[in-house]
Amino acid sequence: MNHTEKSSLFETFFESLGAHMIFLKETVLWTFRPPFDRQSILAQMLEVGYKSLPVTSITLFFTGMVMALQIGKAMDAIMSGSSVFIGTAVTISMFRELCPVLTALLLAGRIGSSIAAEIGTMKVTEQIDALRTLSAEPVQYLAVPRFIACLVMTPALTVITDIVGVLGGAVVAFFSLNITPDSYISNILQNIKLTDFTSGLLKSVFFGAEIAIISCYSGFNTSGGAEGVGKSTIQAVVRSSMVILISDYFLTYIMQLM
Repeated sequence: MNHTEKSSLFETFFESLGAHMIFLKETVLWTFRPPFDRQSILAQMLEVGYKSLPVTSITLFFTGMVMALQIGKAMDAIMSGSSVFIGTAVTISMFRELCPVLTALLLAGRIGSSIAAEIGTMKVTEQIDALRTLSAEPVQYLAVPRFIACLVMTPALTVITDIVGVLGGAVVAFFSLNITPDSYISNILQNIKLTDFTSGLLKSVFFGAEIAIISCYSGFNTSGGAEGVGKSTIQAVVRSSMVILISDYFLTYIMQLM
């Protein structure tokens, strides 16, 4: 890759970043302007939250089971009987990282693709232009309800998956490591701090905003008919997943400094 290609790559990256930030600013500004479409917001919250509950809960339940099995066996191999602390190990890993990140990645695949495909289809069929002719702002009508829904329901789902993931660990601790539920829970309560829970919850707020903005932006910038809708959908999922994982590192780093 020569110098010209590198410069072009950086220009494309920063242009895309700037466009996403402008779209974020517009979405936030329209969020606080009347009229407020409560029915559309509730419908999107149902789609993002309630309908995503089965896939997120099942995934994180078995993730908690795998974590307990892997860590418990490793702890006993290093020091016999140390698996009694498995509750703390599973809970910290689930609260801080696994539940917020995996929940967001699942939502990026399920909700991000849906948002991009829906808005992208409206764009190529000129429905968005029709909204403008009716004096309706497309960002307020389409992006804001999805933005609010992702912002609220991603942390809500993370709280549920936190609980489900810890329960999955408790099942393995009881049946595979012979640790009673009382011992498992008391070990968690003795060693877990509130910041372990709130740090993951704060991350999920950022992840929800990222999924909504990237997916809506991809939909609004769709072109090229059905093929363009497919490309926008893939782009939304890939970009959302990458941004979630990249921002997770920086958010973790900032929280550790604080």
